[in-house]
Amino acid sequence: MTSIHINSEHSANFSSQSTVKDGQTTRSDHPAIAPGEIAIGVVIGRASEYFDFFVYAIASVLVFPAVFFPSEPQLEGTLYAFVIFSFAFLARPFGTVAFMAIQRYFGREVKLTAALFILGLSTAGIAFLPTYEHLGFASIVLLSLLRIGQGIALGGSWDGLPSLLALNAPAKKRGWYAMMGQLGAPIGFIVAGSLFAYMLANLTTDDFLDWGWRYPFYVAFAINVVALFARLRLVSTPEYARLLDERELEPTNAIEMTRSQGRNLIIGALAALASYALFHLVTVFPLSWITLYSLRAPSDFLHIEIIGAALMAVGVVASGLIADRIGRRTTLGACALLIAILSAFVPTLMNGGEFGQNAFILLGFSLLGLSYGQAAGAVTANFPAKYRYTGAALTSDLAWLVGAGFAPLVALGLSAHFGLAYVSFYLLSGAACSMAALSLNRALEIRD
Repeated sequence: MTSIHINSEHSANFSSQSTVKDGQTTRSDHPAIAPGEIAIGVVIGRASEYFDFFVYAIASVLVFPAVFFPSEPQLEGTLYAFVIFSFAFLARPFGTVAFMAIQRYFGREVKLTAALFILGLSTAGIAFLPTYEHLGFASIVLLSLLRIGQGIALGGSWDGLPSLLALNAPAKKRGWYAMMGQLGAPIGFIVAGSLFAYMLANLTTDDFLDWGWRYPFYVAFAINVVALFARLRLVSTPEYARLLDERELEPTNAIEMTRSQGRNLIIGALAALASYALFHLVTVFPLSWITLYSLRAPSDFLHIEIIGAALMAVGVVASGLIADRIGRRTTLGACALLIAILSAFVPTLMNGGEFGQNAFILLGFSLLGLSYGQAAGAVTANFPAKYRYTGAALTSDLAWLVGAGFAPLVALGLSAHFGLAYVSFYLLSGAACSMAALSLNRALEIRD
C-alpha cells in the first residue's frame, strides 16, 4: 500500500511539473511585445484622428462661415460654425458606449472597422457636401449630421492601446510612454495646417472656397483608410489579443462602471481640464480672432501656428522626461499653474500686434506640449482593472467635452462681445479646476 501511495504521489508530482512546463512552453510560443511596438500603433491611430480633427477645425474658421452661412455676418457665421463643431464632442460619449456594446457582441476588430468606416464616410461626406448656395438650409443639417457621425466614430475608435501601453511600460518610464499617443496632436496639426496654408497661398479666394477646401477632407479620408489597416494589423494579432485579455482590457457596462467609478471618472475628466481648454485657445480660437479682427493673412498666421505645433511636439517629448522624474500628476499640476499665469497675459499678447500674437502662439503651444503630453490617463490608474478600458475611454470623452468642446465658441463669443479679458477668466477657470481635481485625487488616494 505504501509503494502504491509513493508511486501515485510521484506520478502526481510529475504530472504537475509537466503541466507547469507545458504552460511555460505555451506562453513562450507567444513572442513578447515591447512597449515600443504598442507605441507605434498608438501614434498611428492618434495622428490620423488628430489630422481629421484639425482639418474640420480649420475649415470651421476659414471655410464654413462663407459657404454654409453666407447670409450671416462673418462673426455670427463663425459662431454658428463653432456650434456645429461642438456636436462631435457631444456625440463622442454616446459613440463610446454604443461601440463598447458592439465589441462585447462582435469583437474588437468589428468594432474598430465599423467606427473607422463611419469616420471615413462622414469625412468624405463633408468633402462632397453641396454648399448653402446649392442646397440651402439642408446643407447645414447635413453638415451637422456628418459632424455628429465623426463624433460617434471617434468615440467608437477607442482600441485600448493607450491603456495597454501604460500598463506595459517600465515603471520608471511611464511618463515617457504616456506621451507617445499625444504626439499625434502636433503631427496632425502640422499636416492639416500645412495643407490649408499651401492652398490659401496658391489659390484665389474663389477657387479655395469653391473646391480647394475639399481637398484636405479627401486626404483625411485616405489617411483614415491607411490607419484602419495599420491598427487592425496590431489589435487583431493573437499576441495583442492575449495582452489585452491578460490586462482585463475589455469593455464593461457603462452604467455599472459609472455607478461604481463615478468619482474617478469625474476627477479624471477635470484633472486635465487646463490642457484641454488651452488646446483650442492656441489652435482654433486665435485663427478665428485673427481672421475677424486683424489684417494678417490667414496663411501667414497658419505658418506661425505650424511652428508652434513643432514646439508643442518638443514639449510633449520633454513632458515624458519630466514626468518620469517628478511624477505625472505633479507635472500636470505644475503646468496647470503655468497655464493660469499665461491666462493673465492673453489680452496683452493678442492685442500686441504681430509680435505679441506670435509670442502667445509660440508660448501657448510650448506650454500645451508640456501639459498635454501627460494629460491622457494621468489618474485612470485609479480604475480597477475591470473598469480601466471603459473608464479610460469615457474619461477622455468627458475631458474633451468639458474642456475643449465649446472652447472656440465660448472664447470667440466672449472676446467679441465683452473683450479678451473674459478669455483669460475662461482659461483661468480651467486651470483652477485641474489643480483642484489633482489635489482632491491625491487627498483621496492618501485617505483610501
